[in-house]
Amino acid sequence: MHNVVAVVLGGGQGSRLMPLTKYRSKPAVPLAGKYRLIDIPLSNCINSGLKRIYVLTQFLSVSLHRHIRGTYRFDNFSGGFVEILAAQQTMAEGTDWYQGTADAVRKNLRYLTQPGTDEVVILSGDQLYRMDFGAMLKTHRDSGADITIAAKPVHGHEASGLGVMRADSTGQVTGFVEKPTSESQLADVRMDPAWIDAQGITSGGRDCLASMGIYVFKRKVLSQLLGETDYQDFGKEIFPLSIDKRKVQVHLFDGYWEDIGTIGSFFDANLQLTRPDAPFQLATALSPIYSRPRFLPPTRVDGASITGSLVADGCIIEPGAKIENSVIGLRCRIGRDVTIRNSVVMGADFYETADDLDGSSVGKLPIGIGDGSLVERAIVDKNCRIGPGSQIVCHEHQEDGTISDTCMIRDGILAVEKNTSLPRGWKAS
Repeated sequence: MHNVVAVVLGGGQGSRLMPLTKYRSKPAVPLAGKYRLIDIPLSNCINSGLKRIYVLTQFLSVSLHRHIRGTYRFDNFSGGFVEILAAQQTMAEGTDWYQGTADAVRKNLRYLTQPGTDEVVILSGDQLYRMDFGAMLKTHRDSGADITIAAKPVHGHEASGLGVMRADSTGQVTGFVEKPTSESQLADVRMDPAWIDAQGITSGGRDCLASMGIYVFKRKVLSQLLGETDYQDFGKEIFPLSIDKRKVQVHLFDGYWEDIGTIGSFFDANLQLTRPDAPFQLATALSPIYSRPRFLPPTRVDGASITGSLVADGCIIEPGAKIENSVIGLRCRIGRDVTIRNSVVMGADFYETADDLDGSSVGKLPIGIGDGSLVERAIVDKNCRIGPGSQIVCHEHQEDGTISDTCMIRDGILAVEKNTSLPRGWKAS
């Protein structure tokens, strides 16, 4: 592992996650009440013994940088680091922004291909999964591959938004289609489910191998592929070229994996974590998810009813509150007789005192959910001030659209952007 470098891609503008990405990059979006999306790939790296990690950032990266600096520190004897590589102007690479995943890596090759590096692991910063990269590196080395791609078996009807591969009997990739849109495209890359079964994974009728956006490259191969072309994207351009000229191997994975690319996927993934039988378990001693230590007090609950929910540290939940199937973030203050159902409330970045509210320009509304409010099928971002008696509700089958300057419905979810102040008795209409 000392000869392996990991690269986490910080992602683009994240327009499909708006308004959560209005003030932060995708990897900085809060997850499960107390984490951020970036904690997932970085924790997977650390748990796999990968401790030389670069994070490539570009859009709205201040809070992401702050989180990484405050969380991931290695001792002087481990040789480990998490280094931030922000987009920069250079004499060699020019002055333009990253144009895609491959272009972002190309512009930072000088850091990723230092002497003593044999392989480069490339990861996405906005996925939820738990994987041992050591097993993937073993597949890569044992097969003598130039490139190895992690793949998850899926049914054909799930493949339209994914890159789909075909492999031969040895697991070498012989075909690749990015986001197939027709049955004829899909037919070219379908697999025999019996082959998947023979690899020790129960296919259950699944006959497509979907790329997870997790790659291992030989260092020299990565340098050559990016140096010889001006291709900007791995999935659409680099891999179709590589399959014909290089040995590309597939590494099968059948655990939980979710791409957090939209408001809908973010919302569903968070609420799934509240279930006792959650498909992704946060509580595990073997592969923990790391995050910034905040030294917050325990959450105080007084006469409230909480079922099927996750409640983070430092919250104050007043009498009569009813919380069902929801995620409650750090420092969240929930007033009396509030009902929160099927929602994600992200909490706050700081505590307020009475002195903080005196002379406040936001009408002296405190941060939190005011007394008697109803929050249902919604995402309330950080530092929001919800007036008493408000109704932040998205009704079933309600069409997407903008409700106000700071509230919108995306993927059938009502999202309230960060730092929003809603007056007493506010209702979505």
